[in-house]
Amino acid sequence: MEIVIVVVALLSSVAYGSKSIPFGDVLGYLFNSGSDSFEAAVIAARIPRTVFGVLAGSALGVSGALMQAITRNPVADPSILGVNTGASLMVVIGIAYLNISSGLGLIGLSFVGAILTALFVYGIASYGFGGANSLKLALSGAAVSTALGALVNTIMLPDSQVMKEFRFWQIGSIGGATCDDIRLVLPFVIIGIIMALILASSLNAMALGDEMAVSLGVNVGLVRALSALAGVMLCAVVTAIAGPVGFVGLMLPHLVRQLLDNDMRLIIPFSAVGGAGLLVISDVIGRVLGRPGELEVGIITAILGAPIFIWIVARSKAKGM
Repeated sequence: MEIVIVVVALLSSVAYGSKSIPFGDVLGYLFNSGSDSFEAAVIAARIPRTVFGVLAGSALGVSGALMQAITRNPVADPSILGVNTGASLMVVIGIAYLNISSGLGLIGLSFVGAILTALFVYGIASYGFGGANSLKLALSGAAVSTALGALVNTIMLPDSQVMKEFRFWQIGSIGGATCDDIRLVLPFVIIGIIMALILASSLNAMALGDEMAVSLGVNVGLVRALSALAGVMLCAVVTAIAGPVGFVGLMLPHLVRQLLDNDMRLIIPFSAVGGAGLLVISDVIGRVLGRPGELEVGIITAILGAPIFIWIVARSKAKGM
C-alpha cells in the first residue's frame, strides 16, 4: 500500500504545481522523453525536486525511527530533540563567518552541529536524578532548540545578505534541489539506511532492556553509538540542503509502530518508504495551495505534524515504548 501511495505521490509531484500537467502527458514524457515542448521542460525541472524529496523523506523517516529506538521515546525526532536546529546553526555560522558555500562543506558543518547538539541534549537530560528519560529528553531538546534558534536569528538579522539567503532555507524547502544535490546526498542516505537495517535486530534486543540485550550478546554501547551516528548523519545531510524539515521523523515511525509492530526490521523500511511519500505529498500540497507561488514543505509538515504530536502526547501510553 505504501508503495502505491509513493508512486501516486511521485506522479503528482511531477504533474502539479503552479502549472498543472495531465498525468497522460507526464507518463508520455517519462516513457518517451525527447519532446521540446513547454510541458516537457516543466516536467524535467520538477524531476530533481521529486527525487530529492524521496531521499530527504526516507532519510528523515529512518532518522526518527533510530532516535525513538535508542532513546525509547515515542516523541523523539530530529526536530523535537533540537538536532535540526543545531545543524542549522553551524550552517549559518559557516555561511556568515567562514564564507563556506560548497554542498560538501555545508554537509560537514551540518553534521558537526547535529552531533554536538545531540550530545549536549543527552548530557542535559542525563543530569540529575533518574538519568535521561523520555520526558527529560523532550524538555531538554525543546529548550536547546529554542536557544539555538535564537542564536540563528541573532546571526542572520544584522546581515541582510545572509538573512535573504536563508529566509526560505530556514523554513525547510526542497524547491531548490538540483541533480548535484542528489549526487551529494545519495551516498550518505544509502549508508545511513544500510546501517539502520543492519542494527535493527540489535535494537529489537535493546527494546527488552539493556541487561537482557547484553545477555543476548548485544554490545549495547556500540549499537547505541552507531545508531545515533546513522540517525544524526541522515538528519544532517538533509538539513544542509533543505533546511530543518520537522515532524516527518516523528510521524512515520510512530504510525508504523501503531499499524504494524515494534519490530525495527519493519519500522525502518516502512518509515523510509512512508517518509518519502509524506514529504513528496507535503511538497505537492504546498505548491497547490500556494499558487501561483508555493508554501515551503516545512510549513506543510508542521501543519500536518502538530495535531499528530498532540495526539501522541495526549495518549496515556505509547505502544511498546
